[in-house]
Amino acid sequence: MAQMKRTVIVASAMVALTACAPAGYDPANSSAAEPVAVAAAEPTASVEAEASPSAEAPAAEAPPANVDLTEKLTGKSVPRMGKVVTDEDGWILYRFDKDTADPPSSNCVDKCAEVWPPSLTDGNPQLTGVSDDKVGSVTRQDGTRQLTIGGWPVYRYIGDKKPGQWKGQAVGGTWFVVQPDGKKNLSCLPTSTPKAVAPPSNSGASDAGGSGYSY
Repeated sequence: MAQMKRTVIVASAMVALTACAPAGYDPANSSAAEPVAVAAAEPTASVEAEASPSAEAPAAEAPPANVDLTEKLTGKSVPRMGKVVTDEDGWILYRFDKDTADPPSSNCVDKCAEVWPPSLTDGNPQLTGVSDDKVGSVTRQDGTRQLTIGGWPVYRYIGDKKPGQWKGQAVGGTWFVVQPDGKKNLSCLPTSTPKAVAPPSNSGASDAGGSGYSY
């Protein structure tokens, strides 16, 4: 893992809201509507990064060309869910219970990574509302570097159809919205455990149960 050191403006966060099931949420139907987060724009801060190679990191292949990078992390509070972290486009990010934080390691690869795209970095994301000492990176099997918060690798969810949604909350009982300190947000949980959408490479499967994907 490569640790990064930054100077950043930390925005104050609102108190997380109490537990709830999102209005209109149907755990059996991953396309059910959920509220879109609405929050005031926050100031951003350019940051400088210092990366040092980790002795624990395994030998990795050269990273793929033209990968999409997460250029910004913003910690904020949104209606119903409370504390979240979003990327530069407003997508809410998640953490995975089958990963590890000490040492950081991602166990979401192949079909899992199709459904939960990792938040990749070049080592220089902008930070707002996320403390610099909570942010780092881990080298994935394909050689790309994935952002970590509190040591936990973070991801997007392709089941979210617009920025601010959190359809990935509690999927499989292992995926949760990540807070700015890296802890999982348990403020707003569905009444039962939802399934993940099928990987794009299994376009004929109706859900994760028919795709061989079990996360």
